[in-house]
Amino acid sequence: MKLPIGCDDFERIREEENYYVDKTYFIKELLEEDGNVFLFTRPRRFGKTLMLSMLKSFFSIHSNPSFFDGLAISREKDICRKYQGNYPVIFLSLKGVDGLTFEKALNRLSTFISRLFQEFIYLLDDETLSYTDRTFMRVLIERKGKEEDLISSLNLLLSMLYRHYGQNVILLIDEYDVPLDKAYYHGYYEEMVSFIRGFLGDVLKTNPYLKLAVLTGCLRISKESIFTGLNNFRIDTVSNQKFARYFGFLDSEVMQMLADYHLSGAYGKIKEWYDGYRFGNEEIYCPWDVLNYVSELKSDPEACPRAFWKNTSSNSIIRDLLKIADKSVKDKIEVLSQGGSVTVHITEDLTYSELRKKPENLWSMLYLTGYLTLAGSYHGNPLIELRIPNKEIHSLFEDQIKEWMEESIYPSCHANILKCLFDKKPEQLQTELNKILIRTISFYDYGENFYHALLIGLLLGEEQYDVQSNKENGLGRSDITVKDLLGNDVIIIEVKHSQSRRSMAEDCDIALKQIEKERYADPFLEDGYDVWKYGISFYKKECCVKFLGES
Repeated sequence: MKLPIGCDDFERIREEENYYVDKTYFIKELLEEDGNVFLFTRPRRFGKTLMLSMLKSFFSIHSNPSFFDGLAISREKDICRKYQGNYPVIFLSLKGVDGLTFEKALNRLSTFISRLFQEFIYLLDDETLSYTDRTFMRVLIERKGKEEDLISSLNLLLSMLYRHYGQNVILLIDEYDVPLDKAYYHGYYEEMVSFIRGFLGDVLKTNPYLKLAVLTGCLRISKESIFTGLNNFRIDTVSNQKFARYFGFLDSEVMQMLADYHLSGAYGKIKEWYDGYRFGNEEIYCPWDVLNYVSELKSDPEACPRAFWKNTSSNSIIRDLLKIADKSVKDKIEVLSQGGSVTVHITEDLTYSELRKKPENLWSMLYLTGYLTLAGSYHGNPLIELRIPNKEIHSLFEDQIKEWMEESIYPSCHANILKCLFDKKPEQLQTELNKILIRTISFYDYGENFYHALLIGLLLGEEQYDVQSNKENGLGRSDITVKDLLGNDVIIIEVKHSQSRRSMAEDCDIALKQIEKERYADPFLEDGYDVWKYGISFYKKECCVKFLGES
């Protein structure tokens, strides 16, 4: 059999008699779970898209049941009789929704929705459906819909399919978090959050037309930001055991594949290079790597393992977090590179807007995206032990991660920034920050949260200084406070992201006025500290700094 390299279409794999590692028992376990809306988060290249494609083929009214002949689920006669081929299915991937602006991203999404509706163009001929709905469908197919039309499009399609077939709908959404990732990086995150909340909210929340919804992605975005009010929502991440064996290959599956291709002698190398991920309490191989290496071994039995997983996904957030890493992070990276483990705090339900606010979120990102994995069993404690999973990822740490670490602004600039702040030299501080911006950040880094995290990363690491982010002071939350634990000075910094170079100075004034209006300094003044205030505005690779003495 051919190996399905790069193919994530279940029916094509079966139709062309490609090699398939049977994961169909997933269907039974999914149907036995409580709730009807599921989110599965795994790193890239661990079979999420293929899993959704398999679900579509099983449930769809238009599917061919013979594709499941001989597979595990075919032995579950009652489930097949009740569910197989009985439902209209919507399968939408958001992987390609990207754009430098919100308008361009919406335009891209409009194309995707147009293609989706074209799959069901026969609904236009169903005169039992309302003329209004069919007209609306034509508008979406012709890509003439406005933003509010796109928001309601998915719910419209569910209702039309329900009325056409008299049957509830299965909804499958792949890479649901990609538009949010791109939006945050390009600076229109809040607009995209609002859109996705509307686009998915009514569809997933107690929808009478919905039978089952399954979403996949890399990150578990906090329920509060997207999935508000979903009481029927179940989330399965790399930490959970229930479905761990269905994403990626088990040891027994790899051994069987190697035996099938008469390559059992390569087992040791494959295990060393591509095993070692721990999902729940299961040891998992990366399927992308295994398939690619077995393919090479078929033509060259002496082929050496290599890092197939490299550059298969966006690493921009990890790169940015490494830029603002302090010495403690670097020390832990070195421990990992030498084969050790580190115990760190993990937060799985981050929002993109929170990622860069705390440099320690790096560990959560490395864990959730597959660069690190559990060193032992997971028992629900957010303080967990992590390690590099295998030789492939170790090579990436040696090459890629350490290269990014070398871009870090911490070592050469940290002391200068603190000195400028506490010597009350705003002009010199502005000069130092501008040097850092020119040297380190890219076009895509612009955003207030990034600049905020950039400053936090520059200030952390010295035991003499207590650095706090978004701490409640006075009548609100100050962006950054730095207290000299050996002296009597406190620095308060308010950060602004300017929309133009001309507005930078004005934005600094607004920042200083905010510090005064919200009375951020009051608690420190009452405790006898001298308080010094900075308003710092950023525009692309430039900044402006203004200074105000104690009140």
